Amino acid sequence: MPFQPEVIVVGAGLAGLVATHELAKAGRRVLVVEQENRRNLGGQAFWSLGGLFFVDSPEQRRAGIKDSLELARQDWLGSAGFDRPDDEDVWGRRWAEAYLAWAAGGKRGYLRELGHRVVPLVGWAERGAGSATGHGNSVPRFHITWGTGPGVVEAFLRPVLRAERAGLVRFAFRHQVDELLTEERGGGAVVGVRGSVLAPDDSARGVKSSREVTGPFEERAAAVVVTSGGIGHNHALMRANWPTERVGPAPEHLISGVPAHVDGRMLAITERAGGRVVNRDRMWAYTEGVHNWDPVWPDHAIRILPGPSSMWFDAEGRRLTGMSGVPGADSIGAMKQILATGHDYSWFVLTQSIIEKEFALSGSEQNPDLTGRDLGFALRSRLAKGAPGPVERFKQHGEDFVVARTLPELVAAMNGIARGPKLDAAMIERQIVARDRELDNNFSKDVQVMAIRNARRSLTDRIARVARPHRILDPAHGPLIGVRLNILSRKTLGGLQTDLESRVVGADGAPVPGLYAAGEVAGFGGGGVHGYNALEGTFLGGCIFSGRAAGLAISRTR
Repeated sequence: MPFQPEVIVVGAGLAGLVATHELAKAGRRVLVVEQENRRNLGGQAFWSLGGLFFVDSPEQRRAGIKDSLELARQDWLGSAGFDRPDDEDVWGRRWAEAYLAWAAGGKRGYLRELGHRVVPLVGWAERGAGSATGHGNSVPRFHITWGTGPGVVEAFLRPVLRAERAGLVRFAFRHQVDELLTEERGGGAVVGVRGSVLAPDDSARGVKSSREVTGPFEERAAAVVVTSGGIGHNHALMRANWPTERVGPAPEHLISGVPAHVDGRMLAITERAGGRVVNRDRMWAYTEGVHNWDPVWPDHAIRILPGPSSMWFDAEGRRLTGMSGVPGADSIGAMKQILATGHDYSWFVLTQSIIEKEFALSGSEQNPDLTGRDLGFALRSRLAKGAPGPVERFKQHGEDFVVARTLPELVAAMNGIARGPKLDAAMIERQIVARDRELDNNFSKDVQVMAIRNARRSLTDRIARVARPHRILDPAHGPLIGVRLNILSRKTLGGLQTDLESRVVGADGAPVPGLYAAGEVAGFGGGGVHGYNALEGTFLGGCIFSGRAAGLAISRTR
C-alpha cells in the first residue's frame, strides 16, 4: 500500500524527531524528509555536549544551589533584552515565559520517561555581565546529559524508529525540499512539499555530501512542520545579517561549529510560502573557537568551554576588561571588545594547571567518557593529573596552541601564528604581573580574581572546573600556554515567527494554515525565544519544547 502521510516533517534533527515522536504517539502517519543520509539522524544535536537548562532541579538542590522560577525569569529577560515587544519579539517573549515554566516544571519528568539522565554535577555557563538584572546565569544551571548529545537524540530516536517499524513513520533521505506547496483555494494553506532527490551518498555523519540531483519529488499532507535548523554554515548569509552596529564588523575569518548541511535554505523557502522571518540580526557565535586538528566538515571548529582563570587579550595585546574579560562569562560582551580592534581573533594566556582543570571542549566526540557513559573512564579522565586526552591532543596538534617555558618564548610563538599585529612581550608581562599581585590576599579589586574566587564557591567548579588561584608566571604551574581564539559560528537566534502551538505566523500576524516550525529555524520558538543572548543549555531544550508543541498541536487537529 502507498504511504499517504498525514504530516510531513522537513528535517530529521532533534526538533524533527521530537515532533515526529509526538505525532506517532498520537497515531498520525508521518513522512520525515531529510536531505542527508540516515547516518545523520539527530542533526546538530548529536554533535553537542548535551547541556540542558533546568530550574530548581534535584541536582542543583543536592549541590546547595538555590534556584527558582523567579530568578530564572530575571536572568532570562535580563539576557534577552526584548526590545521589539509589539512586533518581532511579541511571540518570542511569550515562548520564553512558557519555556521557563516548563524548565522549572514538567521538562525533567518528560525526559526521564524517555530514559534521559543527566550528570550529577551542574555546570555554570554564561556567568554574567556583572549585574543582577543583566545578562547571565545567577547560578549554575547547565546539566550535561549522560551520553552527551547522542544521549539526547537517543531518547527520541528510539520511539521514532519503533514507529517506523510499525509503519507510522517513513523517512525520505536524500530528499531536498525546494518549495512548499500552497493551495490558493484554501486561503494559502501549505499542503505539501516539492523538491529534488539527491544522488545516494553513504558518507559518514557530518561529512559534506553530494548535491547532485537525480530527479524531482512531490509529497502532500494536511500539515508540514519545518525543522531544518539554522544558518551556521552559511557564512555569506551570516555576514549579510551580521549585527555590525551592535557588536562590530563581521569577522573575515569565520570557522564553523556546525556541519555543511546547516545552510538556512528553508528560511527563504518558507518565507516564499507566506511565513514571516524575524530577528534576522540575532545570532550566537562564540569567541573561543579553535580549528579542529582532525576535522569532519569544512572549516570544522571546536569551542573551548573555559573556566574563568585564563587571561584574555585582544589581538593587539590589551587585556579584555570587566566581566566580559572573564572567560565563560559574557559571550557577546567579549565579542564587542574583540571586534572593536578591527581584528577577528583574540588570545588566552594560561598555565598547565589551568588547562588541566578548566579546559573542556564542546562536542560529543570530544568527550568520549561522558558520551560513552563510562563512569570509571570519566572519573579517571576528569580527576586524574593531567589534561583530559582530547584537550591534550589539541594542545599538541592544534594550530591555535603554542607552549613555552618562559613568557618571551611564548609571546614569540604567539606572534608566529598571529593574523594581525605582533604582540609586545613587555606589555603582556606588565598586565600579567599586575594581576598576579592581586592574588596575595583573599580579597581583590581585579574583576577576574573576584570571579575566580566566587566560582570556587560552586561545588562543581571547585571539584572539576576551576583551578586553585595561582600566579600565571609561577614556574611551578607551567609550562605557559597561548591559544589563538577565533570566531566560531553556531546558533541562529532569530527565525520563523511562530505562536505557542508552533504555527508559522504570516506577515498579517495570522497563522499560515497547515504550516508549523520548530527548533532553530524558528529561533527555538516564536522567532527568537532568546532575544539577543542565550543562557546556554537552552538550545536543545528549545528544540524539544517547540518540537513537542508542534506535535501536540497537530495531534489535536482532525
